[in-house]
Amino acid sequence: QVQLVESGGGLVQAGGSLRLSCAASGRTFSRNSMGWFRQAPGKEREGVVCINRSDGSTYYADTVKGRFTISRDNSKKTVYLQMNSLNAEDSAVYYCAGDVMLYCPPDGHLMASDFASWGQGTQVTVSS
Repeated sequence: QVQLVESGGGLVQAGGSLRLSCAASGRTFSRNSMGWFRQAPGKEREGVVCINRSDGSTYYADTVKGRFTISRDNSKKTVYLQMNSLNAEDSAVYYCAGDVMLYCPPDGHLMASDFASWGQGTQVTVSS
């Protein structure tokens, strides 16, 4: 497992952008497929996007497709989530997660139970 720490959350106006970062420690980061999840108050944790360990291919939930972009820099052991055109429905605590066994599902439907490593989360609030 890797240890993960998210940063970059905050308050932004609707239509604005934020970039989240997730820094990993440990020697196995490049072997992890990485995902971003989010959880709003009273709602279940929702998988947002996944990036594969092997070829860097990416898969997005329909709710964020075209607005969010995931990327990774294995040399820095960091995964990023660029979020554009934010709206109030994007407000949530965002978590990054990693797993060495996972290959990202092509339909973008992520399951929290598929990930072994989790960060503590970072709050994103979008004001309308």
